[in-house]
Amino acid sequence: MPRIRVADVSHSFGDGSARRPVLVDLDLTLAEPRIGVVGANGSGKSTFVRLLNGLVHPDAGTVTIDGRDTVRDGREVRRRVGFCFTDPDAQIVMPTVAEDIAFGLRRRGLSKDEMRARTQAALTAYGLDGHADHPAHLLSGGQKQLLALASVLVTEPDLLVLDEPTTLLDLRNAAMVRRVVDGLPQQVVLVTHHLDLLDGFDRVVVFDEGRIVHDGAPAEAVAAYRALATR
Repeated sequence: MPRIRVADVSHSFGDGSARRPVLVDLDLTLAEPRIGVVGANGSGKSTFVRLLNGLVHPDAGTVTIDGRDTVRDGREVRRRVGFCFTDPDAQIVMPTVAEDIAFGLRRRGLSKDEMRARTQAALTAYGLDGHADHPAHLLSGGQKQLLALASVLVTEPDLLVLDEPTTLLDLRNAAMVRRVVDGLPQQVVLVTHHLDLLDGFDRVVVFDEGRIVHDGAPAEAVAAYRALATR
């Protein structure tokens, strides 16, 4: 599994005197297969996971994935770290389902036959083979989230970061996404408000006001988060 190292990291948003701290003095190492991240809205958890593939650069400190710096080695990090957003429409870029899955393979040096084979394998794996030529933005919410996952996973990342992937889904589609995630061989970092998704995870990190306030086993971390949310 990749080793994620976040060393003395802080980050703020805004300009000049209006800058607002979002992450403060984070220092942790993550190497477990399944890592959950929870916290209230505005606690810094989404900014934190965006550090892991260089979508956000720290103002201070460093973030490395197996020793590769997310700022200095950003291109290599992005090849190894896949990222799925809350709203799949934010990352669907091509007109049809098959084209969207194939899009991420364009710069991988693959032949047309290899691209076609890997695209078809992804369509089949995620139950989208009957929708290959379907307009991507006309899929159901659950199918869009599966497409977003397929389009990232077809590139075979070592680490998959999921930022609240079930927030916009009903219970049936959320359960479908959970089954897919549970079966992945990749290391997973999952941000979620749906705490049942963390059952069976190895570690859960709790954020509050830009700081880590608990870091441990899921049951203990979820209890700490519930106490924090009701204080």
